Amino acid sequence: MTEKPDIRLVSDDTSGDGRKARSQRSREQIVDALFALIEAGDMDPSAASVAEEAGVGLRTVFRHFDDMDGLYREMSERLEREILPIVMTPWEAQGWRERIHELIGRRARIYERIMPLKIAAGLRRFASPQLGYAYRHFLIMEQAGLKNLLPQSILDDETLLGALELLTGFQAWRRLRQDQELSADKAERVLTRSVNALLRDVPDEA
Repeated sequence: MTEKPDIRLVSDDTSGDGRKARSQRSREQIVDALFALIEAGDMDPSAASVAEEAGVGLRTVFRHFDDMDGLYREMSERLEREILPIVMTPWEAQGWRERIHELIGRRARIYERIMPLKIAAGLRRFASPQLGYAYRHFLIMEQAGLKNLLPQSILDDETLLGALELLTGFQAWRRLRQDQELSADKAERVLTRSVNALLRDVPDEA
C-alpha cells in the first residue's frame, strides 16, 4: 500500500505578527500625513485632513491616537529621535568660543528641520498640558546645551547669559527665517555675527 504523506495542520502563528505590522504601518502613515500637511503650510490640520492625507478612515486615526494631542506628541517624539544624533555628536572645536560657533551651525540644521512642525505644536501648547510640557522640556534642553559650553564667568553674568540664550534659541531662528524672510545661510551669519559682537570683550580664558 502506498504510504500517505505526513500532512500536519499548522496554525498561522504569523497572523498576529502580520496584524501588528499592518497596524504599525497604519500608525506611521498617520504621523507621516501630519508631517506632510504641516510642511505644506497647514499649521492646524484637522483629524479629517490627516485621515484623508494618510488614506485611512477617521476611525482609524482615533483607534491609534486618543486625540490630536496624542498625534502631536508622537510627532514630537519622532523629531526628537531624528535630531538626537546631531545633538549628541562630539564637538570638533576645542575652545568654548569656537564651540559656540559650532553650536550655532548645528542648531541651524536642527531648527531648519523642525521649524514648521515646532510652530504648529506651539500653537496648541496653551490648550494641551502635554504639549506645554514638551515646549518647556525643549527650552530646558536648549539652555543646558549652551550652558555646558560656557566658562563660569559667563554663567555668572545673568545679562550676558540671557542674551546668548536668546540669540542661540529657536525663536531667534524662527524670527530671522519667517518674519525677516532671510535664507538659512544668511540667518546663520546674522546669529554668528551677533554672538561675536556680544562676546567681543570677553577674554578667551574667561
